[in-house]
Amino acid sequence: MGFKEWIIPQEKHFFKMLDTQADVVLEGANTLLDLVRNFDNVAEKRDLMKKIEDRGDDIVHEVAEALNKTFVTPIDHDDMSKLASRMDDILDYMESASHRMWSYEIKRVPPEMIKLVEVLVDSAKEVNHAVKDLKNFKKKNEIVKHCIEINRLENIGDDITHQAVAGLFKSADVLEIIKLKEIYEHLEMATDKCEDAADVIKDIFIKHS
Repeated sequence: MGFKEWIIPQEKHFFKMLDTQADVVLEGANTLLDLVRNFDNVAEKRDLMKKIEDRGDDIVHEVAEALNKTFVTPIDHDDMSKLASRMDDILDYMESASHRMWSYEIKRVPPEMIKLVEVLVDSAKEVNHAVKDLKNFKKKNEIVKHCIEINRLENIGDDITHQAVAGLFKSADVLEIIKLKEIYEHLEMATDKCEDAADVIKDIFIKHS
């Protein structure tokens, strides 16, 4: 067996783990969108988000174990670990936002929060596409476009958050302001982590270009 034939199975294995993690991120974003758009059965949807986040954690551990056992990998060890971790960060912030919606007993989701989650879903889609394009560096133009779009969406998410939080302070309900402001911040952090994942992807692309 030649060197190329020996390394290909490992390449497929590592890319498959990253692809799966990207799918879990997108599933989490869509689940969160369903929660805010159809704000019912909050406890059940929060539990589902937790299960999705747990699956993401499992993949991160799987990647770490595989990296510790493998000398030759298709992507630098550190970059692969960072990418898996950044995607896990996205899941963490989405899950924490859903948990606060439940634990803070939020009665109504503001329209701006729904818009922010919609942006988050779009970002998760772009992360998903970019990660899956990594196995074929000939798709360099597509990878760059996805990363640029993630950056654009992150800016939109920032604008929505800033406007929404400013609007909160027009209310006299101080407790509600505190609750919603924290949830907005966690959702904004999730979009930030999408951009962090894109930065790792760009670093990987540069090293292999």
